[in-house]
Amino acid sequence: MKRIVILGSLCTVFACNLVGETKAEDVKQEIYSWKLTKPLGGREFVAVDTLPENYGQRSVPATIEPAYATTGTLGGPGETLIFFDRQPMSQFFFKDALNAWLPTFGKVRFFNSRIPVTFLSYNTSGGKLNSQDRLEATFSGNINKQAQIGAFVDYLYSKGCYDYQATKALNWGLSGSYIGDRYEMQAFYSHWNTLGKNNGGITNDLYITDPAQLQGGQTSIEPKAIPTNLTGAHSKIVGGEFYMSHAYKVGFWKEEEVDDTTTVSTFVPVSSFHWILNYQTDKHIFKDTAADKDFWKNTYLNLEETDDRTNYWSLSNTVGVTLLEEFNKFAKFGLTAFATHEIRNYKQTADTLDRLPEIPEGLTPYPVNKIPSKKTENLFWVGGELSKNMGSILTYGATAKFGLIGSVIGDMDIRGKISTRFKLLGDSVGITGYGHFKNEEVPYLLKQYVSNHFIWDNKFGKTRSFRFGGILNVPHTGTSLNVGAENIQNLVYFNPESLPTQNGGSVQVFSATLNQDLRLRAFNWENRVTYQVTSDEVSLPLPKLAIYSNMYVKFKVARVLDVQFGMDCNYYTRYKSVTYQPATMTFYNQRDILCGNYPVVNAYANMKLSKTRFYVLFSHVNQGLTGDNYFSMPHYPINPRRFQIGLSIDFAN
Repeated sequence: MKRIVILGSLCTVFACNLVGETKAEDVKQEIYSWKLTKPLGGREFVAVDTLPENYGQRSVPATIEPAYATTGTLGGPGETLIFFDRQPMSQFFFKDALNAWLPTFGKVRFFNSRIPVTFLSYNTSGGKLNSQDRLEATFSGNINKQAQIGAFVDYLYSKGCYDYQATKALNWGLSGSYIGDRYEMQAFYSHWNTLGKNNGGITNDLYITDPAQLQGGQTSIEPKAIPTNLTGAHSKIVGGEFYMSHAYKVGFWKEEEVDDTTTVSTFVPVSSFHWILNYQTDKHIFKDTAADKDFWKNTYLNLEETDDRTNYWSLSNTVGVTLLEEFNKFAKFGLTAFATHEIRNYKQTADTLDRLPEIPEGLTPYPVNKIPSKKTENLFWVGGELSKNMGSILTYGATAKFGLIGSVIGDMDIRGKISTRFKLLGDSVGITGYGHFKNEEVPYLLKQYVSNHFIWDNKFGKTRSFRFGGILNVPHTGTSLNVGAENIQNLVYFNPESLPTQNGGSVQVFSATLNQDLRLRAFNWENRVTYQVTSDEVSLPLPKLAIYSNMYVKFKVARVLDVQFGMDCNYYTRYKSVTYQPATMTFYNQRDILCGNYPVVNAYANMKLSKTRFYVLFSHVNQGLTGDNYFSMPHYPINPRRFQIGLSIDFAN
């Protein structure tokens, strides 16, 4: 009933939007969007998401990336298996597994439009026992040409296809900006609140690969009837981020003649001064109230139940000064200097040695050292940036950041890229070179951590990494090639015991990704192929080959309805895969079970009528046709075949 109400409401909005469209056409709708960049709140313009292509595939958890390890449910934990696509581990590593769903810094969007706009979408699938729903709304309105305000809300609820797998998330945020001649301000607050049950995987993979062997010849079993390792465990992540950047520009006014009687004054900035405030807070709660003792190798604090709580907050202030690009005839580039002070505070479960005075037989005693329940760090960095973004032949950018105070003394983060374009056979070809060198302190919670089932006290050295590579882009042929390599020293990973471990040597990774799009009238075939090799599969296991292929036709119906109809496929080769630890929300390496060599195929139709997008999709349509070993991780099967629908409306208020 709830779904019918939501879909009916959206259809009503769609009808009203069509009725009012002719009036809205009287005002030319111009809209652009941008996201923020570090360190000083720069603006990077991005396309406004209104295209119908591949819209429905976003609601399939197993195909978030061409190669993706996931527990299965929408909104649940996952990790990309493409190494060069991975984000560095954050200071609060618990939420890293939810990166695909959280409104983190790089996902916040600002809009500028002549009239207010709202983007509203809803998608759903499944029945009463395994429903999956997501409702999203984004609003932006300009007060005037310089100032705008915005807001978003994202509600996700999924019962999961397998038992004890439900997730629920409510994310929301507010934003605002003022872009004037002299003064600029950009600010946002994002909040997230996610709750997910943890089933620890199914008890026996044969329930998927050969159910007859476990059921006396019965060849099928309902997914919800498959027993799971955990029945009373759940994780909660609650947090928020407040960000505000200020920039004041100095320069001069330049008068230009429009005609013989009219002149226009234009402000020409020469330099700018910046202040950035960033506050983040996070809380992780893991509870297990059931008698799932066989799942845990160690229990340190409470034999009856688990109630782990870890809190984190950070406050940073950055000040900087920028000499803007082409500020004088001797320097045709931008030059920036900045300094950052940050306070980090950690609070975790108290490490009281008298909780279990007698260690039960078979359990491991505490580490000798007692871990403090509270920790505060004061950190300070300085850095600089050199950039050239103007010009059609050569652009470049380089940033360097050095740690001077606190645990980050000796830290370095140096990165840069250089791009050029040239003509080849009448087409513009782009080449970009990139690289970085990092020498960074390991996040504090990887060094000292206390919980009911995991305690560690590690003396890790700094992690050093050097990456370099290049990108070739040929738009005329739809070709893009990205080739790179990275050397990592003192890599930290989670071993088969789910404990953080440091590789004292070096690990090398080579990666090459080819994007090739083919088009012939209405027929389209998009391909992404990634080949990657790791020198140490124990510390850093990766599938060697990952392929995404999308074949479809595009056409119009009655000159008003855009249709994309086709099938796509995600595939990666077998490897000894990572798997998931619910108590710490981390992915750890195991050496016993191979996963991969299974395609996930979706059949879909994405459509757009006026400003409304909608889709129908059969996810995992090949279930039972290409084998039954559909696991992205050991004991975590991919969702079975299911029918999904969705609707998105972009309308002017």
